[in-house]
Amino acid sequence: MTKRRHITRRGFGQLALGSATVAALGTPAIVRAQTAITFAVPNPSALTWLPYWVAVGEGYFEEEGFTPTLEAIDGSSAVLQAMTAGQAHVGAPGPGPTLGARSRGVDVKFLYNLYPKSVFGLLVKEDSTFQTPEDLKGTVIGVGTADGAEVSFTSAIMADLGMTPGEDFTYLPVGDGGTAAVAFLRDEVNSYAGAVSDAAILAARGLNLREITPEEYLGFFGNGIAMLESQMAEMPELAPAFGRALVRGTVFASDPANKETCLAHCAAGNPQEAEQEYASSLFDGVVDRMTPTDAFIDKGYGYQPPEHWQAIHDSAVASGALSEPLEDLSAVYTNEFVPVWNS
Repeated sequence: MTKRRHITRRGFGQLALGSATVAALGTPAIVRAQTAITFAVPNPSALTWLPYWVAVGEGYFEEEGFTPTLEAIDGSSAVLQAMTAGQAHVGAPGPGPTLGARSRGVDVKFLYNLYPKSVFGLLVKEDSTFQTPEDLKGTVIGVGTADGAEVSFTSAIMADLGMTPGEDFTYLPVGDGGTAAVAFLRDEVNSYAGAVSDAAILAARGLNLREITPEEYLGFFGNGIAMLESQMAEMPELAPAFGRALVRGTVFASDPANKETCLAHCAAGNPQEAEQEYASSLFDGVVDRMTPTDAFIDKGYGYQPPEHWQAIHDSAVASGALSEPLEDLSAVYTNEFVPVWNS
């Protein structure tokens, strides 16, 4: 069995999620001695972490010898803090906060590109006059949290346009889902830096949004799987096993014939989300964003293009998110496990 513990109440309509024990839906072919591990994620949506819940339900983690517990906490920075405090073996931060943590001396390493297509986008009301990010000068941009990965993503876009937060535009943390919808309806924000999940939730609430993200930023990949190098040394078998289970979960979820089974697995992880009318469309959006682009499909699931890391790094420096360039960007991430995961 696997457990899911929810620490905070961020996002997805501010769902009141409590502690729950989730029975795996699948029966593993191999039974091994099990090692308990904790996986920290920055929001409570089960569909956002689709491969994880599919891997749990299909018994893939159990076959690898691990019993995972998912901890939903508040944003990427909190995920990294949980990892450094020894409260999580594995985390799912965004690349921007990962760069910031590495610059402060945290030995975090990004292992798995979970969202090879950007999970974030700049969203405006469908009938808005805003057509490009340039039009957002002097406006308020809503974000989930003040230090989430969506902030570094948006700051990179705006920095390339010569705009600085606090001077040319303002960020306003408004949460996710329902609270973000309220902010739009009250005209507290003019746009929203949100994930694919947010667009689905807001559309289900009758708020149709239009994306104005420049195409060149869609390669700014989203959250992925990371571990501390010290943790990797202590548990060398964990990274290969965890990624292998996720790849199997992704492949299973990518088959349209398995959609209902996958939705059931995710419902075990977040029953309230499964009851929402947006669940099916969110599933489709997540599968699409987790599918590598044509240029990198042959590299396998989890692959991190070095040129995309360089672009994210350079934008973080330009926006001031990083005070200075990192001496060795290659130390922040690795693709060494990708062949093992996809074999």
